[in-house]
Amino acid sequence: QVQLVESGGGLVQTGGSLRLSCAASGRTFSLDAMGWFRQAPGQERDFVAVISWSGGGTVYADSVKGRFSISRDNVGKTVYLQMNSLKPEDTALYYCAAARTFGVVREREAYNYWGQGTQVTVSS
Repeated sequence: QVQLVESGGGLVQTGGSLRLSCAASGRTFSLDAMGWFRQAPGQERDFVAVISWSGGGTVYADSVKGRFSISRDNVGKTVYLQMNSLKPEDTALYYCAAARTFGVVREREAYNYWGQGTQVTVSS
């Protein structure tokens, strides 16, 4: 079992920054790829970013590339999403998720465990 708890969301103006955190507990965190997804009202849950178990591999959605950065602390069992140059279209509920794989995966179906989400709202 893995428990994931996101934090760090909030209301920010266009161009601002936020850093999301996801604290993990349960099974060995360091063996999981960790991903961030987001879901806006009425839309599907979309891939945002993923980081491999070692932190050596990252993949980003085209819409956030160059603005968002994913990182992890395997000792502290936490994954982060630094979000800069935020836009109104980044407004969504952000989820972190864990996948038992040594690679990086974008597909929702590959992730076994999910947090409850943290709301990010970007005002124009």
